[in-house]
Amino acid sequence: MGFFESKKRLLVLFCSPNGHGHTRMLLDSFLEGFKGKKEWEIKEIDVYDLHPNPCIACGACAKKEGCKFSDLDGFDKELRKSDLLVVASPVYNASFPAPMKALLDRTQRYFEARFSLNKKPPIKKRREAVLLLSMGSEEDFGVEVTTYQLKRSFSVMNTQLTGCVVWDATDLGREKQVQAQKKAGSLGLEILSRL
Repeated sequence: MGFFESKKRLLVLFCSPNGHGHTRMLLDSFLEGFKGKKEWEIKEIDVYDLHPNPCIACGACAKKEGCKFSDLDGFDKELRKSDLLVVASPVYNASFPAPMKALLDRTQRYFEARFSLNKKPPIKKRREAVLLLSMGSEEDFGVEVTTYQLKRSFSVMNTQLTGCVVWDATDLGREKQVQAQKKAGSLGLEILSRL
């Protein structure tokens, strides 16, 4: 890497309260190829540790860029610097766990920046995103809901969801573990080869 070249930044949103469970194993498999790559800097944010306030529809972000609450300012700063965003989450009741849902609701600030404050785009730097899901069920509905929620939020965040790996049927044991972790690792290597 040359003197003036900067590192690429990978931002992980870890959305599980269980730091050693299925979601962590899936994320670790995805990140395996990035470890030891000096050109990549990995930053992980534990969404549960953020304790994001819910959006209260106060309208402050429609008048001035930003949010009334400052609890997600660190996330915003890291997001704006990132080249790749990884959302690693379990599926709870066909959706994201409550802290991640609160964070997604708070992306209203980017919607208002775009449509009320006419900032096009609200976040200048473009990035790709990956969704890594673990879920007890084998139904596709949870995948449909979570991908839809991300795509809606990402539409005003200059972010494109380009990959998704699902480790489903975790309630039945670990029979799908090897396959899911292999897919996550392959997706990580594929993205690494082109970014």
